[in-house]
Amino acid sequence: MSWLAERLARHAREQPSRPALVAGEHRLDYASLDREVDAFASALVALGVVAGDRVALILPNSIEAVIATYGSWRAGAVVVPLNAQAKARDFTPWLQHAGARMVVYEAGHRDAMIAVDALAARPLVVVTGGAAADPPAVHWDDLPGRGVPASSVTVEPGSLATIVYTSGTTGQPKGVMLSHANLAANVQSILAYLDLGNEDSTVTILPFYYSYGASVLHTHLAAGARLVIEANLVFPQLVVEAMARERITGFSGVPSTFALLLNRVRLGEHDLSSLRYLTQAGGALAPALAVRLREAMPQARLFVMYGQTEATARLAWLPPERLADKAGAVGVAIPGVELEVRDEHGAKAPLHVVGEVHARGANIMLGYWQDAATTSGVIGADGWLRTGDMGHLDDEGYLFLAGRRSDMIKTGAHRVHPNDIEEVLAELDGIAEVAVVGVDDEVLGQVIKAVVVFADGADTSVDRIKAHCRERLATYKIPKFIEAATELPKTASGKIRRSLLAGSEKGEVS
Repeated sequence: MSWLAERLARHAREQPSRPALVAGEHRLDYASLDREVDAFASALVALGVVAGDRVALILPNSIEAVIATYGSWRAGAVVVPLNAQAKARDFTPWLQHAGARMVVYEAGHRDAMIAVDALAARPLVVVTGGAAADPPAVHWDDLPGRGVPASSVTVEPGSLATIVYTSGTTGQPKGVMLSHANLAANVQSILAYLDLGNEDSTVTILPFYYSYGASVLHTHLAAGARLVIEANLVFPQLVVEAMARERITGFSGVPSTFALLLNRVRLGEHDLSSLRYLTQAGGALAPALAVRLREAMPQARLFVMYGQTEATARLAWLPPERLADKAGAVGVAIPGVELEVRDEHGAKAPLHVVGEVHARGANIMLGYWQDAATTSGVIGADGWLRTGDMGHLDDEGYLFLAGRRSDMIKTGAHRVHPNDIEEVLAELDGIAEVAVVGVDDEVLGQVIKAVVVFADGADTSVDRIKAHCRERLATYKIPKFIEAATELPKTASGKIRRSLLAGSEKGEVS
């Protein structure tokens, strides 16, 4: 049995009546959750799924998604969580590439049905919710094997646990292979620095099919804590109400999550006194936003974090006590991880000199599924992962990021990182969110464009923005174009989709 599945079984034995999952009116304690996981594992065996088979999950955050994940592991299968918001043109190549033996999706998910029908070899299909499934699909409530204890399946720590896809249909699908040992290492490191215990609880809005959301799920279940599942942030007021009602102790988000809460909800009108910590990852948190967040929720310790799917989830964390004197840093390496910054020749860069961030540890992926060539390009023979992120280390080993290599703007003879400009713009009152990209220019190669989301009632004067930039930025870093937007395009995990901003309509700053 996998380490995470065993932790769940242990909590079921030691604290059977402690709440584990809450989704609306549906609540499961640890004993009930463990029984449901065992039943799903038995169903997989009854349906002919064997150890190593891939079970694809096209599910939103739900109790069923948790049961299917842990039940698959208990049966020795490999979980392939897919973005439930994707389309058939995404699902088909993912399912084909993974060689999915089974697909689990919600009733009525048209794109999932189209994708399955397009496969040359039809996988087993399990449908959740809705009415009875049409054969040969099996409805969740009609799964065989209920009441039959799952046979014990030996799972080696180094064996494959999950394949997480990080790209769409443009080019070859890229599936990150994570072992059970990878997951265990990541979870144990986070448990240590967050000091998570069975008295903790969280409202989770981050998708389980991405590494950050999965990490929140697994750490809390490993700690014997409680997860309250909310669909998303479409209605941020309801999320905050759930935080207050459930007396949660922790909340995790990406920068846009916290910007939305700060700008759309009057946090002071809700009793959030039980909140002891916040975690942030999934992109750079502008120092100005960090200050606003701490002012709005002073009782909560704010953990700024950094990671990648290829590192299971987490690589670095910033102790809350160092937020002020290490403003802009993403922290030090988590327990069990080494970080280095290397120059373009692969040599270790001096302190304070920007280079590419490399990482090594027990949480580094096995590689990319069925893609040895790409794997060898990012993981060296020495086990170090090339992250593709630029940054530098200071004298105390704190890492400061300077953007992705692919995000770097090349304007004239200069190389500009979007984060440098975004942090300056975020300092302005009335700017809720901002993203900076390079747009093509015949003379300079690229020029800088800033896309700004203003808070309600804010001063939208371009002159004010220009004056602020001139005081704080080198001339070549001042945006040539400034565009107002109602929102920034984001992935399902909340990361800004810069590629969609570069080609949008520009408003020139004179």
